[in-house]
Amino acid sequence: MKTFNKRFLLLGAGVKMETIIMIFIVIIFFLIILLASAIKIMAEYQRIVVFRLGRLIGIKGPGLVFIIPVIDSYIKLDLRTRVIDVPKQRVITEDNVTVDVDAVVYFRIVDPEKAVVEVQRYDVATSLLAQTTLRDVLGQQDLDELLSKREELNKSLQTIIDEATDPWGIKVSAVTIRDVSLPEEMLRAIAKQAEAEREKRSRIIIADGEFQASKKMTDAAILYEKTPMAMRLRELQTLQEISREGNMIVVPSGDIGKVAGIAKAVNEKPKSKK
Repeated sequence: MKTFNKRFLLLGAGVKMETIIMIFIVIIFFLIILLASAIKIMAEYQRIVVFRLGRLIGIKGPGLVFIIPVIDSYIKLDLRTRVIDVPKQRVITEDNVTVDVDAVVYFRIVDPEKAVVEVQRYDVATSLLAQTTLRDVLGQQDLDELLSKREELNKSLQTIIDEATDPWGIKVSAVTIRDVSLPEEMLRAIAKQAEAEREKRSRIIIADGEFQASKKMTDAAILYEKTPMAMRLRELQTLQEISREGNMIVVPSGDIGKVAGIAKAVNEKPKSKK
């Protein structure tokens, strides 16, 4: 009986020891999981906004960050510049032309607390604001201004959107109008307008050339009138230039014609007699 009791006690002691070891292992495993969930590593461009029991306690990061599991909750944010592709918007310009315009918006988070507390889904809010602003601003412009003043419109859009997103902790660094799609009828009309403009410029250039040539010819006539020998030399020079062609004979009126005829006769080679 005593031997049985001793074996029972030893068995009970062994079971208790195994139970204690198992509990100890479970506790260590739980502590490891708890420690792993309490330690966060944030990159240089990342921040976390921490709430403790629902109250904002601040921003943490970058590097090694500790939070209290269960008690603390956090939202991770990326501070790098992000790009929003604004979908095509149907815009009616000031001169009642319908165009499709799309743009690109560049923005980044400058105040993580405001980006989390002041607005829900800051990226969606910024995108919708950009779409509305794009329609409002471009709808106040003529088609010619929309096509020719891209840089000014980009700056205007950037200023308006940046002022609206400033309370959200968002900085809009640039807005770029990427494409303006015109109806086919408007493209043909613009092509005709460009062709007419080119024709107008060509006629003006030709008329201006004729005007300048007439002025030069008038000045030359005045000089020739003062010095008749200059006029004679000019005639000789003209005949020399014509004689280079060799396919025509020009006989001008006056004495110069006689001189040209004598020169022509002297220069002709006599025909060989058979």
